[in-house]
Amino acid sequence: MMKIKSIPLAVMMLCASQVAFAQSGDAAAPQSIDPSASTAPQEDVQKVVIVSTGSRGSQRTMIDTPVPVDILGARELTKTGQVSLDKSMQFRVPSFNTVQTPVNDATSLLDPYEIRNMGPSRVLVLINGKRKNASSLIYTQTSPGRGESGADISAIPADAIKRIEVLRDGASAQYGSDAIAGVVNIILKDNAEGGSVTARTGITHKHDGKMGGLSLNQGVALGDQGFVNFTVDVSTVGLSNRPGTVIANGEAADFSDYLSPENAPNAANVYYDFYKNKVLPFLTAHPDAGNINGSPKTNAYKGLVNSRYDIGEGISIYGNAAYVRKDVDSYANYRTPYWRPTDYGLLHKAGEPYIGYVPTFIGTLDDYNATGGVKMDLNGWNTDVSLTYGGNQQKYHVGNSVNRGMAADFASGASKVQSPTEFYAGGVKFQHFVLNGDISKQVAPDVSVYAGTEMRHEKYEVLAGEEASYIKGGADSFAGNAPENSFPSSRSNYGVYGGATWDITKQWLIDGTGRYEKYTDFGSAFVWKGSTRYKVSDVVTLRASASTGFRAPSLAQTFTQKAQYSFVPGSGIQVSGLVNNVSSQAAALQVPKLKAEKSDNITLGLGLKPDSDTSVTVDYYHIKVKDRIILGKEITPICGKNDGSDAYKKCYAASSLDQVMVPAGLVSVSFFVNALDSITEGIDYVVSRKNIPALGGKMTLNLSGNYSLKNERDGAVNNPSPIASAKQSVLDATQEALMFTSRPKFKTIIGADLDYQNMNFSLNNTVFGPTRFRNAGMDTNLEVKFKTRAVTDFAMNYNLTKNTTLSFNINNILNVTPVWEFNALNSAGQAIIDDKKKDAITGLTPIQNQRNLITFNGRYSMMTYDGSQFSQLGRTFAASLNYRF
Repeated sequence: MMKIKSIPLAVMMLCASQVAFAQSGDAAAPQSIDPSASTAPQEDVQKVVIVSTGSRGSQRTMIDTPVPVDILGARELTKTGQVSLDKSMQFRVPSFNTVQTPVNDATSLLDPYEIRNMGPSRVLVLINGKRKNASSLIYTQTSPGRGESGADISAIPADAIKRIEVLRDGASAQYGSDAIAGVVNIILKDNAEGGSVTARTGITHKHDGKMGGLSLNQGVALGDQGFVNFTVDVSTVGLSNRPGTVIANGEAADFSDYLSPENAPNAANVYYDFYKNKVLPFLTAHPDAGNINGSPKTNAYKGLVNSRYDIGEGISIYGNAAYVRKDVDSYANYRTPYWRPTDYGLLHKAGEPYIGYVPTFIGTLDDYNATGGVKMDLNGWNTDVSLTYGGNQQKYHVGNSVNRGMAADFASGASKVQSPTEFYAGGVKFQHFVLNGDISKQVAPDVSVYAGTEMRHEKYEVLAGEEASYIKGGADSFAGNAPENSFPSSRSNYGVYGGATWDITKQWLIDGTGRYEKYTDFGSAFVWKGSTRYKVSDVVTLRASASTGFRAPSLAQTFTQKAQYSFVPGSGIQVSGLVNNVSSQAAALQVPKLKAEKSDNITLGLGLKPDSDTSVTVDYYHIKVKDRIILGKEITPICGKNDGSDAYKKCYAASSLDQVMVPAGLVSVSFFVNALDSITEGIDYVVSRKNIPALGGKMTLNLSGNYSLKNERDGAVNNPSPIASAKQSVLDATQEALMFTSRPKFKTIIGADLDYQNMNFSLNNTVFGPTRFRNAGMDTNLEVKFKTRAVTDFAMNYNLTKNTTLSFNINNILNVTPVWEFNALNSAGQAIIDDKKKDAITGLTPIQNQRNLITFNGRYSMMTYDGSQFSQLGRTFAASLNYRF
């Protein structure tokens, strides 16, 4: 195979797409940062990389780079014992967080994740340095990540990964849109021989969530000029259920309609009769009201191949391709018999008592990507040209449900068409084509220059469901996509960038990059980045960067339009409308066309290396985002019910809100809008000490963390004038909390790793700081605070033979689960908490009423409806057997 030349220090310090995250093992590219795998001379590598954190000396944070980068080796990820890549990263990267919400329909296919509390759409994901396609799913429910989407990093099989490089800095100048918070670059295995087979199993302490998996990774040499490395992975994870005990008097209060005007004179009797004859008998037999929430059943089938072939004359071709199929079975809220008094005889057997039903939500996901390219030396210029194709398609099916409008019409004789009980509800699809060209050259002993271009074409399509899924209210639990809301959209963009790196002295490095980007749908953007690193001594390194960035509004944010079922605290499930940004309804509400978000990033860092076994990095970051895109809260009509009065007519004539919503039959409407500016500040730190003699072996101690100093809205909300005139806002306390306080205030990872003979032991404690929610429907004088909790994980790896390793994990050893409490925002809130007076009819105190509101009467008692900092599943066990050949 072709010999790879030693790469000068100046080139290795570049943060352009073709350098800092260069494709591992490619002959024409500078080498990636992993001395254990690099073919570059070891002395060169040691100049630019030191061990900072992680297990068994694996590479983590690079002190000498001008920006913070974490290196996560494959073994470090698999040692977490987590079932997916995003969950593994949560327990290894302090500023990376993900959340699993209990019941949120399509959200169950892909959990929201983020870096530095910036949301999933501001994290760019690369595979071998090339842009991965985004997910077609946009989060529209009330959960962290609402209104955004991100790439499905769980689609990559773990055994195909050589390592992951996480850039914790704004990088739009190098990579284009989406890289405001950082970049995750997944480097694939490139060994030309050998392989392994791994069998995995696991279970939770509740004996559910049974997990099994089998994967094969194999490298094949193409003579002495290249390789093919492929991975096949099949896995299944069973349903885990953590329902709460449902509160009977809360149910009676919500569903009995005892406070309606016609029932008001006899409210107590109406309430008590409903409680005694409807609610109590069912909940006595089914204390959890039949609800199923936790972690859905998931089957996944993954395949990936990575390859390179050296043609000669400084030319090599390379390629990789991946495909994943994921089937997810989850459940909606159980329809109790007092909530849905009948299923019209469609779901329960004749002669058996009717006890309600639980609709199922079955999602299928196909995610695929492929890259092919060529690298060559053209007159001393390292050149890389590639074409990437990727896509993500999701289809949704609702089962064990009815279209209640159709069923009622059939029962009354108004229609001869009966409702089905299984529905295809449609889906969403995203595809992109990306053409990249990158060049770089060392033009002087201390100066390297680089430039490149990217052309990208994106397609997004909403797929229509079958008619029964959307007419007359649609499938109960999840209305399908109607044809008028289902259509394709597309756009193209091109970008060019250029920059240079200059080693002014051996100690001082500077790097500058500029980028121009042009989109067919919203305009253009120019962004830049400058970074520097100064080595005060062999012990102390200073680094800093400043940059501007942008994020283009996604096609999904521009064109998504749908009717949506949502849980409204105190009101059960209601239908709302999401109108797209270019619709006539949005125009009538004077909603402006979406424009790109703009950002300003500053990072200041300190690196310390007192000796070869000790390292410390501390990085401060400041991110300001202008014109941040949000999915606004539901806006409601202001004139009330049409009673034909002059007062109503006058109100209606003056209200553009009512004129848009009432004819469309919408009880509420939401839309995407550039609504606000935000400021995010924080500190990342990593401390590592390795090769400590202990217990007859060697130990590594690690401490890493993230602390959020500020994460908040900057200035007023930009409301369209009709919304402001109606004294409403697209941003309420709930949406603001989801954006800014629903992620941990801090997260700290404290780990110890011991090598002893042919065994390795690791103990990690992950401390999740407090989060705060302002749940929908809750009193405005209160908030929900999830308390700080520590999750302890233990892993053991035992080399049975030279080629066989047995691994065993106990995650969350102490069975720690989320714990929350009400927090008063003022004296009025404290009065609600302290008030012990019970309602004369329901027997509920004011704070019990609030608890019922946000937990759906106890159904989501552990996490509330909006999720928490970490999983509610508690202690889990996992084991794997790996054989290398």
